[in-house]
Amino acid sequence: MERFGDLEAFLAIIEKGSQTAAAKHLHRSLQSISRSLATLESSVGVELVRRNTRQSNPTEAGLQFYRRVRPAFLEIDAAKREITHKGSEPAGLLRIAAPVLFASTYVAPTVCDFLLRYPHVDVSLTAADRKVDLYDGQFDLAVRVRELPDSELKARRIGSLRAVVFGAPAYFAKHDRPKHPADLAGHQCVVRSTDPDGEKWRFRVRGKREMVRVRGRFQADDTASIQAAVAGGLGIGLSPLWQVRPLLAAGKIELVLEEFEMPKLPIVAVSPPTKQPSEKTQLFIELLAARLKRDRSLSV
Repeated sequence: MERFGDLEAFLAIIEKGSQTAAAKHLHRSLQSISRSLATLESSVGVELVRRNTRQSNPTEAGLQFYRRVRPAFLEIDAAKREITHKGSEPAGLLRIAAPVLFASTYVAPTVCDFLLRYPHVDVSLTAADRKVDLYDGQFDLAVRVRELPDSELKARRIGSLRAVVFGAPAYFAKHDRPKHPADLAGHQCVVRSTDPDGEKWRFRVRGKREMVRVRGRFQADDTASIQAAVAGGLGIGLSPLWQVRPLLAAGKIELVLEEFEMPKLPIVAVSPPTKQPSEKTQLFIELLAARLKRDRSLSV
């Protein structure tokens, strides 16, 4: 524990890119940060960071040390905060990230309920369709709608949703409706440009997973534009059912290939790689899970 402040300074230098930025982030003096780094390097007997006037870059040994030490540091820090606030009402800042439409539809209303219940908690919500980095200490919780690869992150499934393939009646009037996933090769498909797998659509064919590569003349980096393009007749899209239900109810789109749909996608609450998320994080996850459970429009 006597080296906790030195480790904290080292991690901040690596993550913020310079000693000056680390000092600002930790609300410490530049001299204090420099002294902590020197003390830590003396303790381990190896140079961890190469300094210049503007940047501080990890050495190979420093990068290896960072990767090994950071999870342990996060766990110790979480344990300290848990003991400090044990028996008291949840307090402090809760930083959440979620996909744009999911954030406005489900997360933001849950935040309203949460803040009314816990008046000593503040919430910062980042709505972004990109995958945020939970290892850099900028977020306490992220909501992801996808199967997650194995990792050190703490993940809890809090719901599921149905993904559907759809197109406008005007588009299908000019082109044959696809009867099999393989037929999509002959169709215009509207895909998300920011998703590395946006052109790889997955289906279940004769009980097995099958990937179909799709292409089209139009791509977009946001869900609303993709849905508008499909409703306008530019091609076929793939989206969660809850997002396109208003278009479906209005007769602006029709579903296709329903018999080949994959199993429902999981909605997952993901936390940084500490053994125990903070109390306020757990309480928010419980509240969000309860809201999703009540909403039948996600998958029906």
